[in-house]
Amino acid sequence: MTRFTAALLAVAVVFLSGCVAPLQPPVSLGQDAVGTQSGRIGVVMTAMPKPDTQFPGAGCLLCLAAATAGNTSLTTYTQALPTDDLASLKNEVADLIRKKGGNVKVIAEELKIDTLPDATATGTNVARKDHTPLKKRFDVDKLLVINIVMVGFERSYSAYVPTSEPKGMLIGQGYLVNLNNNTYEWHERVRIIRSADGKWDEPPKYPGLTNAYFQAVETGKDQFKKPFSQ
Repeated sequence: MTRFTAALLAVAVVFLSGCVAPLQPPVSLGQDAVGTQSGRIGVVMTAMPKPDTQFPGAGCLLCLAAATAGNTSLTTYTQALPTDDLASLKNEVADLIRKKGGNVKVIAEELKIDTLPDATATGTNVARKDHTPLKKRFDVDKLLVINIVMVGFERSYSAYVPTSEPKGMLIGQGYLVNLNNNTYEWHERVRIIRSADGKWDEPPKYPGLTNAYFQAVETGKDQFKKPFSQ
């Protein structure tokens, strides 16, 4: 599959997903959600995406092809960026929960959310995927999921024309689900965009954009951790 085809499929998936169901609204973390009486809490991450470039607004086939071709050097550089700092996020969140007195289990394997069955129950803050089988599988009472969806750079377009410089990007979601009733006890979407300080168009190493990338990663990590550090 070419990069162009993969990018087009990604755009289509996002669009179709948005048409199927409304987004889950935010759910604030309660004071007792991860405390001493919360049962055993598993912390897990989904598979880490490879850093890449995204071109929102380049919606037609030829527009996306032009945007992709016009940013080839940046894309090649982006795909070699590290994600090591993000890989440690679940351990950092687990440490914060332990400080609150929570009983935590860090789960080594990656969670594949899409493979979970659809939930049969509906209602306020009920997860659309049925997480309850994970109670026995992971031997936990609640599951805290960190799902990094995209990381890299975003450059907006209007058809063929760029309307912004590339910016460091991290997009994901975090949620805590009670495995007894499949309801969210915390849910937050994370979208971090950071501009370069000064010049950005400095190939091949793109120092300004590189700093923006790492700033987006660190700010995103802080946003995931914030509810558990208060």
